[in-house]
Parts: sequence; C-alpha cells; structure tokens
Amino acid sequence: MPFIQVGDLSIHYEIAGQGEPLVLLHGMSNNSQSWKKQMKELQEYYTVIAWDAPGYGQSSDPQEEFRHFSQFADVLKEFIEELHYDSIYLLGHSMGAAIALDFCHRFPSMVKALIIADATRGSAALSKDENETRLKNRLNAIETMEPHEIAKQRVKALLAPQVAEEVRMEAEKIMSQVRLAGYRSVAYSLYHVNQMNFLSFISTPTLVICGELDSVTPVSESRIFHENIPDSEFAIIPGTGHLCYQEDPDSFNRQVLCFLQELIPSS
Repeated sequence: MPFIQVGDLSIHYEIAGQGEPLVLLHGMSNNSQSWKKQMKELQEYYTVIAWDAPGYGQSSDPQEEFRHFSQFADVLKEFIEELHYDSIYLLGHSMGAAIALDFCHRFPSMVKALIIADATRGSAALSKDENETRLKNRLNAIETMEPHEIAKQRVKALLAPQVAEEVRMEAEKIMSQVRLAGYRSVAYSLYHVNQMNFLSFISTPTLVICGELDSVTPVSESRIFHENIPDSEFAIIPGTGHLCYQEDPDSFNRQVLCFLQELIPSS
C-alpha cells in the first residue's frame, strides 16, 4: 500500500501499469477507489496513479483545513516530484478538475496533456447569495450528519436516473468514507474558486469531458470550459450523470485513450 510523505501529510495512492504517467484526481465525494475501472484498463497503456487527496481516503488530514485549490495543487506538485516525474498526463474529475486546472496554470511545464471531467466553476457560476448558501449547506451536512447519511442523500443527484444498481451502491459506499477535514477543505475551496481569468492562457492540449445527464455540473458548464480553453477538445458521455467515469467506464476510457494516443502514441 504505497504512501508518499509531503511535508506533514502522508499521501496514499494506487499505482499500476507501465509507460508514461497518468495521474487521476478524484472529486469531492470520492477517493482513489472510484478510479478502479480506469486503473484496470488504462494500465495497459500508461503508468496510472490515483491519489487520495489530503483529507480523503487513506491520506492524512491537513493540520489546518485548506481554503483554496492552490493548496491541493501545491501538495500535488510535491507528490509528483517525489515520484520522480518531470511531467505527466493529468486527469481531474469535478473538484479534481479544479485542482488540475490550478496545477496546469501554475506549473505548465509539468503537464503534457490535461483532461477535465464534469468540471466545476465553483463560485464563478453562482451569485454571492447562492455561493454563501451552498457553503453553509455543505458545512452543515458534514458537521451534523453521518457520512453514510450524506452519501445516501447525495448520490442520487450524482448519477443518471437509470444507472445500474451496482454503480449506485459502489458510489454510495465510497462517498460514505468522506471525512470532516477533507470535505470542509473542498467546501471552502469551492466557495473561493474562480478560475475564469486564466483559462484562455492554458496552452496545454486539453480534453473536456462531461456526462450527458449531469445535473451537478451540466453540459452547459463544461462547454464554458471548452469555449475558454484554446483549442480544447470536447466529449460527452451519453446517458451518464456527474460520475460519468464510474457509470460508463468503457466510453469514458475510450475518450481518454483516443485523446492521449492522438497526441503521443504510448510505447
């Protein structure tokens, strides 16, 4: 069970395969376990690395809660350096996409290609009152409810209406593992984030993916990222919701492989 020490944080990760490194960043309700079907297939082409963000999964909690995605990205930079990679392919889902965008903007030489799935604009998509309300609701949920209660309440909105029962159960199981420090850190980071001012400066080859039926960060939101990131590609996963990579991993993985292999064929 691999761990890397980054400052006072112990970062757990899953790793499989050989070839160019592809780093996977999970969303607010997930951890590295959610990428198991990507790990299984994509390891045939790449060294696939899925981390548990600080405060998630088997990684330790930050001593002080994070307030900005740049803090997650700083940890990610040291994590990648400790793995002895100069540059990587980077794939982030939802809040993981926000971390990936911050990382790519500030450390562009370290990212050979960027993939953002079901990306969120956070505060940039909300009025001041809506942003305040969303933060209060998230904090109230993690402070007053058990994680399994949050999962049961939240998972339905993350999935397409006709999703397979096994997918729903797996998503609920993983979300039931959320912890106070991680969830609060992401809640505050979403409250503060506005990345619209630098999207047009991203020159890294970029693929924007979204589930067709995503009700959390709809296709219209992903189109905003696509329209603002120069020369980015855009793909919709039919019949899926916010957790499109878990709902239809075959279609999702195919989009990832097509995009990356068009850039530089894997060895």
